[in-house]
Amino acid sequence: MTRLAPPDRTDVLAMLATFGERSPGAVQDTLGSLELTWLIAEFEQRFDIELELSDERFETIRTVDDATEVLRAAVLAAGPGPAHGEAAEPGVTGSGVTGSGVTGSGATADARPAGAARP
Repeated sequence: MTRLAPPDRTDVLAMLATFGERSPGAVQDTLGSLELTWLIAEFEQRFDIELELSDERFETIRTVDDATEVLRAAVLAAGPGPAHGEAAEPGVTGSGVTGSGVTGSGATADARPAGAARP
């Protein structure tokens, strides 16, 4: 399975623009909680990754740049997925990232394909 390239700011703005049917240029930099919740749902559907954020981490995502950082990290952590017969990268399984998820930016995200069972 091949994953899409990690989203950049332009991709996140394009996703947000579909919320409220507006142009990417009309998207404000500051995100409201409803807009962020919608963005996470859109991201999970588009990238086939379940993003689990603690309430504390969710509350720290205030801007488009914050969201871009978290969403990119989730895609990168999930990796491209091994081809048939290839071993997964260390820490990456067919059901997503093992352990606590994305690290480095304080994120507590667990990238896992949508619908995968939780441990």
